[in-house]
Amino acid sequence: MTYGTLSLERDEHVALMTLNRPESLNALNGALQTDIFNAVAEVRQDDEIRVLVVTGAGRGFCSGADISGGPRPGAEAPPQAPQQVPQNRRLDDLQWMGRLALSVGQLDKPTIAAVNGVAAGAGMSLALACDLRVGSENTRFVVVFPERSLSPDSGMSYFLPRIIGYSRAADLIFTSRRVDAEEAYRLGLLDRLVPHEKLIEEAISLAKQICFWPPMAIRSSKRVLQQNIEVDLETALKNEVTGLSYARNAPQDMREQRQSWLEKRPPKFTGQ
Repeated sequence: MTYGTLSLERDEHVALMTLNRPESLNALNGALQTDIFNAVAEVRQDDEIRVLVVTGAGRGFCSGADISGGPRPGAEAPPQAPQQVPQNRRLDDLQWMGRLALSVGQLDKPTIAAVNGVAAGAGMSLALACDLRVGSENTRFVVVFPERSLSPDSGMSYFLPRIIGYSRAADLIFTSRRVDAEEAYRLGLLDRLVPHEKLIEEAISLAKQICFWPPMAIRSSKRVLQQNIEVDLETALKNEVTGLSYARNAPQDMREQRQSWLEKRPPKFTGQ
């Protein structure tokens, strides 16, 4: 499938999604928002893709919602009367920001943000929605929302405190100060800090390290990690047992693990 505002390329079992509105630092307009939803759905449905890497074209990762003119992405003009609003819109409590966070955050495959430049507002939220973040000396994070008389959206209030802790998240949100790459790495916003010229190479290398292992085991691991963020120990242990059953639902890979060990060779897992 082809997209107008992003590209989706494949390198073995890795998909590289590049937001492609460099003139606006990849700001999220309606077209890009729709393309992200569709590209993530394509990745979800393709069993050959095991890891998704997200990055931006040009100098920025994503500068957030496009406010250059007109309504925010997914917004509509104020209706003349409530009945003129489609029923699904009236029932939609999440709006485009919430749908974007769910689309990326609930993808059942590992995701890596290769943060090549500024990640601001909803663009920062997009990076936070990924499982891992790789950055370079050009990486910058900024909350932005208070500067626009807004509170956080796109999942930032959920992801940020879980990644760096409540008080550090409060610091960044309440002050909306710029965070450079070194501080981002110290805080835990970045999991890898690499030279800019090697950013995509290192992100894809990390993705391929993940792809080496049985895909069902990795998908089950992600599910269990997400489920067990805020549960008691007994519930967590039950979720782990369920996860083990899910991971074992690949008998060929189970046999390959044993056979490769006996033959003293690297395993080749297929997800079957």
